[in-house]
Amino acid sequence: MTELSNGPAPAQGVPGLNSGLAGRLRSAGLDPVAVAGFVAAALAEDLAGGRDVTTAATVAAGATGRGDLVARSAGVVAGLPVAAAVFALVPGNLDRDPAGAELACGELVADGDHVVSGQPVLRVTGPIGPILTAERTALNLFCHLSGVATLTRQWADAVAGTGARVRDTRKTTPGMRALEKYAVRCGGGLNHRMALSDAALIKDNHVAAAGSVAAAFAAVRALAPGLPLEVECDTLDQVTEALAAGAEEILLDNFAVPDMATAVALTAGRARLEASGGLTLATARAVAETGVDYLAVGALTHSAPALDIGLDLVQASETIGTADATGD
Repeated sequence: MTELSNGPAPAQGVPGLNSGLAGRLRSAGLDPVAVAGFVAAALAEDLAGGRDVTTAATVAAGATGRGDLVARSAGVVAGLPVAAAVFALVPGNLDRDPAGAELACGELVADGDHVVSGQPVLRVTGPIGPILTAERTALNLFCHLSGVATLTRQWADAVAGTGARVRDTRKTTPGMRALEKYAVRCGGGLNHRMALSDAALIKDNHVAAAGSVAAAFAAVRALAPGLPLEVECDTLDQVTEALAAGAEEILLDNFAVPDMATAVALTAGRARLEASGGLTLATARAVAETGVDYLAVGALTHSAPALDIGLDLVQASETIGTADATGD
């Protein structure tokens, strides 16, 4: 079991997160300060400036136990250190008596692992009160991110062996882009740009504003000579224009599969091609087999169903309560 909540906090660390958990988030490509801020806001939303009345009334002071996050259905997990951050930052844990118990989390699997129904994935031990207070916020994040990873894995499996890769888009939940794109990576997908400044993507409205594909291409190159640049094309004629302008990456927007194959032949390796628009799991392999380099799939982040994961609370070797992705 990989421990996430042990070890002293660093001298210049993230308030509420010990060095081990902060390092785990960094190794996942996540900013511990940003994650801590996001988690703290989510917890504050749930507590709404008050307290967890039900837990305060039903859990005896000083009661300790164990909470296991358990998969209720098969899928790919993502966000284990994010869930651990929720338990680390829940107010009842932060306000503990310095001499008292502290919540500790341990991974039973790794992000990106495929799990089966009934499999425990994260174990939380310590005071029962903060475990229950943090439960819903932890599950909200963990179930969603695992759902993104699970859907991404389905797409990645659908195109396996073709040479094409599945990429995400900027169609992410506001405030959760880094987390959702991390989940895409856990599922075997690639990230497109994280922000508008990372790369340029000339779309139809930019072409309309500039007057032509070539004019838009030249304008972006003049402003940002070294920035990665992709050009969206709606027709094969626009693909020809983009290639003539020097485009190194072209997005084929709503192309029929035969037209994608024609674009691949027309490009002849001079540019990377990305299929986008109207893609489904049922057609993914046919699209990939045309020879395109990427499939852009916004559904990975905007339409992924949550993976059903619940928390089983254990005290004195007996299960005393459960919650899952569908309950309150």
